[in-house]
Amino acid sequence: MAKKQDQGARTTLEEVNESLTTAAQRIEDNKKYINWALIAIAVLALLAVGYIYGIRNPNLNKAKEEIGKADITLLQGDKEGALKGFEKVSDEYSNKTAERGHLNAAILLYEKGEYEKALKHLEDFNPSGNLIAPAAQSLKGDCYVNLKQYDKAMAAFDKAISLANGNEAFAPIFMVKKATLLHAQKKYKEEMAIYQDIKDNYPIYDQQTGLNAEKYIERAKALAGE
Repeated sequence: MAKKQDQGARTTLEEVNESLTTAAQRIEDNKKYINWALIAIAVLALLAVGYIYGIRNPNLNKAKEEIGKADITLLQGDKEGALKGFEKVSDEYSNKTAERGHLNAAILLYEKGEYEKALKHLEDFNPSGNLIAPAAQSLKGDCYVNLKQYDKAMAAFDKAISLANGNEAFAPIFMVKKATLLHAQKKYKEEMAIYQDIKDNYPIYDQQTGLNAEKYIERAKALAGE
């Protein structure tokens, strides 16, 4: 429902923008249309604002108010209270704020060691972009590792790496997690390949974090018998 409302709001605003462009051209072509154009723009703008604030925002604002309370509760050190607040938002709403509720709840549940519950929230979280989306996948991987579901963990880390799309600050983090899991599974050649990739393509990360990828390459090479 929220997605349909968002689409409707965008369409209305696009109409306003188109009207503004048309009005500007008419001003240049014929000065006598100025007043009528301005009136038309004002009407469209009011319709857009009325639609957004009269239909969309009551639900959105309520969700923001609730998650704001949860944020404050978390800042006060009450993680249990904050978790209840985030879960309330994620259960009762279906907008972007609710998705943040899912993510925050998942993080707190992971910290508590409730990995299956954390995964349930992450399954309902649909982020976009090359920061939040891969981070959510990485958290999934961490949950699966703790549940000893290593194949699923590997798939989650692979997806995190893919979604990071070469981001120099984040992609290597997920690559190290994958390499660590490969090491635990004694897949040393695959582990070595990942550290080589970090060394070759993410030298700044290697230097700034003090990772020393070369050290891990040599370790993996020795364990692989090379």
